[in-house]
Amino acid sequence: MEPQIRKIVTYKEIITSDGGKEAEQPLVLFGAAAVIKNPWAGRGFVEDLMPEIRVFGPKMGQILTDQMLELGGGGDAIEALGKASMVGLDGELEHASAIIHTVNYGNVLRKAVGGTAYLGFTSTRGPGNTQLNIPLMDKNDTGRRSHYLTVQMHIHDAPADQELIVAFGGSTGGRPHHRIGDRYSDLAAIGADLDNPAGV
Repeated sequence: MEPQIRKIVTYKEIITSDGGKEAEQPLVLFGAAAVIKNPWAGRGFVEDLMPEIRVFGPKMGQILTDQMLELGGGGDAIEALGKASMVGLDGELEHASAIIHTVNYGNVLRKAVGGTAYLGFTSTRGPGNTQLNIPLMDKNDTGRRSHYLTVQMHIHDAPADQELIVAFGGSTGGRPHHRIGDRYSDLAAIGADLDNPAGV
């Protein structure tokens, strides 16, 4: 059992100014996505998804991590991460979630860049050319709002009805002119507990 990869698609943009003001240093946003055959398509309702998850997760994680390191200029240069998936119209939302929501997928990239935080994610269903939104956060600090970014990409002919897209996104920094503070200063200002912000 091997992932049947139709193609790998990469995306990259370099932002040099925002709001009419030049950035101190360019922000690089990038993503790497794989279009694969949905291993559960055409099989009816599959109760146990784990055999495919265990095989596909680490393999797709490694393939896309290799692309991400090249796009971002190496693990040390990458500061923010995220992941996303999309299933074609013949698949279940559970299929979209299955491959990327295993530690064996995300940990490959996390380890390669020296990250410790969880990866933000989206898992959706759609036809070909549907926009894939990959939410990003700082690889070590989930409260660092400057790194709340989104990589937006689409693949004109994917996912087909019996395909899946699995993807990673990343950035080399935060928004060029971030000025909304961080999560910790807000919580302190309202007297909330950093470990229990809802107070419950």
